[in-house]
Amino acid sequence: MAAAGVASRRVSEQLIAQGRVTVNGVVVDELGARIEPSVDELAVDGVAVQLDGTRRYVMLNKPTGVVSTLRDENGRPDLRQFTDRFDDRLFNVGRLDADTSGLLLLTNDGALANVLAHPRFGVEKTYIATVKGGVTGQALRRLREGVELEDGVAIADKARLLGEPSKGRSMVELTLHSGRNRVVRRMMAEVGFPVIELVRRQFGPLHLGTLPIGRTRPLTKDELGALLTLGRDARAEGAGDGAEPTDADGADA
Repeated sequence: MAAAGVASRRVSEQLIAQGRVTVNGVVVDELGARIEPSVDELAVDGVAVQLDGTRRYVMLNKPTGVVSTLRDENGRPDLRQFTDRFDDRLFNVGRLDADTSGLLLLTNDGALANVLAHPRFGVEKTYIATVKGGVTGQALRRLREGVELEDGVAIADKARLLGEPSKGRSMVELTLHSGRNRVVRRMMAEVGFPVIELVRRQFGPLHLGTLPIGRTRPLTKDELGALLTLGRDARAEGAGDGAEPTDADGADA
């Protein structure tokens, strides 16, 4: 635990003695107990701890005009300009289309990436959309109740207007679990308010905050703990359902 950066050796022993440490979901109360870092799952107060020091987790505020791939066959700007800054080979978790900016997670943790990107688990995402026209309460209700698209009904968990419409535009905050291709743009177009600009502000427990466009930063210890916990909970929920974790086709938003 001390090597993983949880706490000093003395504090780690106190956490164990207090019954706040679990390994594979079982409380460990024996000081000096040994685990296998590559196999066992450690948690403190129910929050997952990463024991593999080779794993990297980086938040990117993706600019518009950049495609969410590590090598674009059409020569468009891609994510290599950001991943090449790191010695580790990082890749993106899920995608944002080229016209959408905002939060994108880069990592070399393939197991976690597969869970977070799998539509089976529906990680919550929040977007801010600037749209044409003055968005009405009726349109917001339609978004929350479900909008019929060509590939099925899409439902926003939350949809609210930010401020008052101005100069023929409105700002809408939408939260949804769907990872379907360009789903936010299609939903807003269906209710009559085409998207002008779209930003993803939240992905699961991660919030973009004040990170400038085009900049990266490592996740904080709290962010990483929350993300790993989400991933472990999702894997436990999906165990035995036969679903193969795989990235969804297309790009979110």
